[in-house]
Amino acid sequence: MHRHGTTTRTGAAAGDDPIEDTGPTGRTQPPEACRTLRTTARLLLAGYAVLLAWLVLTPNAVNWTYPANLTPLASVDRALALGGYAGARQLAAGILPLAPFGVLLPIAVGRLRTPVLPSFLRTVGGAALLATGLEILKSWTPGHVLNVDDIILGTAGAAACHLLLVPAARALLRLRARRRRRAALPAAQPHHRTYELASPAAPLGRLTAPGSPTVR
Repeated sequence: MHRHGTTTRTGAAAGDDPIEDTGPTGRTQPPEACRTLRTTARLLLAGYAVLLAWLVLTPNAVNWTYPANLTPLASVDRALALGGYAGARQLAAGILPLAPFGVLLPIAVGRLRTPVLPSFLRTVGGAALLATGLEILKSWTPGHVLNVDDIILGTAGAAACHLLLVPAARALLRLRARRRRRAALPAAQPHHRTYELASPAAPLGRLTAPGSPTVR
């Protein structure tokens, strides 16, 4: 004859600080706030990609443009030599367009526990591919020319934005998740140990618990 108690668990076990919940299938699921943030980032990423493509592929009616530049950093040297507001504007035109992707990409596809270096490398690689594709498409649009420095500056802008914002934001979200977990632990129902009666051959009154010594 066996009699089993019920075991109830709410939240994480003592000493654990998981950032993600475990679903019915056993796979880890992100918290609700992280799912909402990820969905929002995906929508913003898609909208910004459409806006950026529209700006890049819009024909530009100008009388004269610089020739195509295939020498790395040649246009950067030209902007630095120009100096002042005009030079800063040329550099900003190459750095800023892809800077938001340094934040939106890791939030849209990443997780709170993603290590810094792999996340950074994925973001830089994705930004480089995107910048290269946009630059190739831009070279076919009237009024625009191919400039390899736009790829370099765009990738650098995304990388800098990622390093400045993403690690700190992930650390803050992890800290908030730990605080919510710890605040929920006192409200959890107590654990009940499971006991079973000894076999009929054992003396009456003998009670055993799995993993515990015999109590008479």
